[in-house]
Amino acid sequence: MESKNLVRAGVLAFVLVIAFVAGWEFYLRSKGFDTSYYDDGSLWANKREMVYEPANKATVFIGSSRIKFDLDINTWENITGDHAIQLACVGSTPLPILENLANDKNFKGKLVVDVTEGLFFSSAAGNARTPNENIKYYKDQTPAQRGSFHVNHLLESQFVFLDKEWLSLNELLAGLHIRNRPGVYNFPGFPSDFGRVKFNRQEYMTNKMIADTNIQNQVKGIWNSFRQMSKDPPASGAKLDSILTAVKNSVDKIRARGGQVLFVRTPSSGAYLMGEKMGFPREKYWERILAVTGCPGIHFEDYPAIAHFVCPEFSHLSPSDAIVFTKNFINILQEKGWTFPHKQTIALK
Repeated sequence: MESKNLVRAGVLAFVLVIAFVAGWEFYLRSKGFDTSYYDDGSLWANKREMVYEPANKATVFIGSSRIKFDLDINTWENITGDHAIQLACVGSTPLPILENLANDKNFKGKLVVDVTEGLFFSSAAGNARTPNENIKYYKDQTPAQRGSFHVNHLLESQFVFLDKEWLSLNELLAGLHIRNRPGVYNFPGFPSDFGRVKFNRQEYMTNKMIADTNIQNQVKGIWNSFRQMSKDPPASGAKLDSILTAVKNSVDKIRARGGQVLFVRTPSSGAYLMGEKMGFPREKYWERILAVTGCPGIHFEDYPAIAHFVCPEFSHLSPSDAIVFTKNFINILQEKGWTFPHKQTIALK
């Protein structure tokens, strides 16, 4: 009798858990949430393993969040037949990853380096934390971690509630609005509708983000708070020279092995762009990258086809604009001599 009661209790507990999970999943989907992948070291390492594909079949992208939002990978791959390997890290400088690829003698491919000046030219330890952690994970990952990654991928592709970036308990608690007090600043965090992550590590804005100016203004406010919190002036003098020398050394190693490197300045707009122009004038930063490295570069302001975008929150393209940007970016790359497995005829807008 006692064993039957235990079985019944177990079955009841199981049914209640399933009902709760199903209800939570249904509720989240009704609120507009979609499946998203946690962009941690395991996902980055999975893409890092792909950089050894033949140079005529793949292109590696590094940088900060703009290239993650602005490069529409499906558009890129459908048009070019070229595999886009996304290694950029949100809120980070790409220099540790550039150095990592440069020191990897087996990497001889095509590399696009996205330049967001405030991060690219920063020596703040926090801006290199995520790239360094991802690189360490890639080097040290165990067979168990690899297996766990594939199980997580299978589950994350099916269930919205497993979105660790926005829906974990810690993230939900972090979303509580707590007033600032002397000596303590409570970072409000990005709104959950800002973006989602695909398995290929592309990020994209949600429909709510694009349609709701209140959400857009929240993100603009975060950009402004970052500006106010920053105490270090833009790199200059010996500090700037040191950064550029490190970039040149890395680029030289890649090109010496037959690799290609190109720099791109992706779009920003409004007050954010005005601030970037004031703090990082082109002749002192962008032009010097190209002059020091001898690499080709694409600055969005130099090409009418990609110079007109208005970013919803000043710094990243909407999904529809990312498609237009990517189509034109491919054409500009071809004008600069880049070749791809194939190129379809496309209608540009």
